[in-house]
Amino acid sequence: MKPPKARIVPKKLTMHNHTRIDNYYWLNQRDNPEVLDYLKAENAYLEARMAHTVPFQEKLYNEIVGRIKQDDQSVPYHKNGYYYYSRYKEGKEYPVYCRKKGSLEADEEIMLNVNEMAEGHDFYQVVGLAVSPDNRLLAFGVDTIGRRKYTIRVKDLTTGRLLDDAIPNTTGGAAWANDNRTFFYTAKDYTLRPYKIMRHRLGKAAAEDFTVYHEADSTFNTYVYKSKSDQLIFSMSDHTLSTEYRFLDASDPEGEFKIIQPRMRDLEYYVEHFQDKFYIRTNWQAKNFRLMTTPVKHTGIQYWREIIPHRPDVLLENFELFKNFLVLQERSEALTHLRIIRWRDRSEHYLDFGEPAYVAYISTNPEFDTDILRYGYTSLTTPNSTYDYNMATKEKTLKKQQEVVGDFNRDNYTTERLWAPARDGVKVPISLVYRKDKKKDNMPLLLYGYGSYGYSMNPSFRSDRLSLLDRGFVFAIAHVRGGSELGRQWYEDGKLLKKKNTFNDFIDCALYLIDEDYTSADRLFAMGGSAGGLLMGAVVNMRPDLFKGVVAAVPFVDVVTTMLDESIPLTTAEYDEWGDPHKKVYYDYILSYSPYDNVEAKEYPALLVTTGLHDSQVQYWEPAKWVAKLRALKTDDHPLYLKTEMEAGHGGASGRFKRYRVTALEYAFFLDLLGRTEP
Repeated sequence: MKPPKARIVPKKLTMHNHTRIDNYYWLNQRDNPEVLDYLKAENAYLEARMAHTVPFQEKLYNEIVGRIKQDDQSVPYHKNGYYYYSRYKEGKEYPVYCRKKGSLEADEEIMLNVNEMAEGHDFYQVVGLAVSPDNRLLAFGVDTIGRRKYTIRVKDLTTGRLLDDAIPNTTGGAAWANDNRTFFYTAKDYTLRPYKIMRHRLGKAAAEDFTVYHEADSTFNTYVYKSKSDQLIFSMSDHTLSTEYRFLDASDPEGEFKIIQPRMRDLEYYVEHFQDKFYIRTNWQAKNFRLMTTPVKHTGIQYWREIIPHRPDVLLENFELFKNFLVLQERSEALTHLRIIRWRDRSEHYLDFGEPAYVAYISTNPEFDTDILRYGYTSLTTPNSTYDYNMATKEKTLKKQQEVVGDFNRDNYTTERLWAPARDGVKVPISLVYRKDKKKDNMPLLLYGYGSYGYSMNPSFRSDRLSLLDRGFVFAIAHVRGGSELGRQWYEDGKLLKKKNTFNDFIDCALYLIDEDYTSADRLFAMGGSAGGLLMGAVVNMRPDLFKGVVAAVPFVDVVTTMLDESIPLTTAEYDEWGDPHKKVYYDYILSYSPYDNVEAKEYPALLVTTGLHDSQVQYWEPAKWVAKLRALKTDDHPLYLKTEMEAGHGGASGRFKRYRVTALEYAFFLDLLGRTEP
């Protein structure tokens, strides 16, 4: 079967007296039948070319799904007199959200059975569950397309009746006022930017909702949520380099929000409330953040007082307040640490985790008056685990560890932490895992990377990955610049006019793994998604000889055109991440690495590219255009596939099983390139 060829329709795009010719610009017409036919043709081509792997894909899928505990349940947490949890029924895709009053021995109340709600829908997602203070009403958001445009609905938990209230085009979350009749939510504009905080009164039409706050600056997003104390409603506007908070007494829903600290360039701060004080994590005169406090009645920055100082080698990521203790989530040397401090005497200690690569994090802790910290822990060899830790007695209780069905034994696997030298002398951490009984030298290796927005790629466990490890693969994460693994500077050294550090780091990690005999270029694979897909597009342009095969999931590859189009979701809010190409210095720099703009007539590795027709983060036409241009210019006969989920968005298919169809395809793609397609 011959690969599809997208029609060439040259379009001139001119900026700064420079003209680009985009032959596939027309593919952005989502409702054009020709565009849909092209995407379907690419899907058909993929299916035909990978038809010989279908039995293997089915085997992989059954293997992956077979490790999932069918009748699973989350660890309950207590809030306002109820224990809340979710559970899955055997064979069902979606969760059932439940609660019990007063005791875990009480009768179960089913709040939402998403399996029943999702009937008749190809995609269904529920988010933002929020129970009213009197425990009677449940607000939640529903998306049936995958575009992340949620309609908020309200259910009466005492009668089971769904109220008539329906508020479209929101972020899905709701913050209840203490009158149990009013809640606040965030509306989205036509670009899907969260831009207005609205007040809704039950029984009123959405068109009658009151605009509490309009974020007029298109580079900011705005959100609303309730404080842990349940006494305040917080409104937050955020931007890559700046945040601004307002607060309202939750008992006065028609009152006016008061500002905490007006926005300032390069000032980020994050607020929580306890008793008569605000606790503020901020980068004010502290690149890696510090913790401050201020009285509620005096909120400006001039009143802030330091309680946890800044440290140049430790990033303060998060904090949790309790009556007797303060908990800090810190990151240093690319690892997370949990630090416990007693308010009374400032005595402190750290939790010990004892693995070379792992992630620990503060979990759900809705109550102040307890000495129990709930935290999560996982590593490349340890399934996701939930612990309750008594901060006073230092007793640790494992509440649940993700069950891996079958013969999984974590002792069969080993994890390592390496430090790869980058070309500019910086050492880049690599976390990796493989089976102990497999030959360590020159193994097939999958290198994963992201490196944007300051998001750290944590070395966490995934049971589906066992299907590669058990077939002799090494799985490795390159903690490249652009994340925050080594602190805020690590992020700043991988953005804007330093973005190429991200790509160079990934390539240098790959070369290091080859030099250390973990793998070789004919057995090395790479994978990344979204901004990690940009990473994939850049490195295959820069070093196409280095990889046997690459998966680019929902890849952000048409950077110049997207960042010039303010009608596209996320564009205006991300000028301080990528740069604003309306300014020539950024235009020239982005153009020098943008994957779509730098496709050349040369050999490329095998590529599997995935997208979703309704993707709200990276529009489907970016990967579609990229594949079309690669088809026209590349000089090799290596596989090039585009997989479009026609009923999904950025996160892929909804449901806990269906998404693994794509995972099975990706793994079959890698193994097929090695000639190891099993019957």
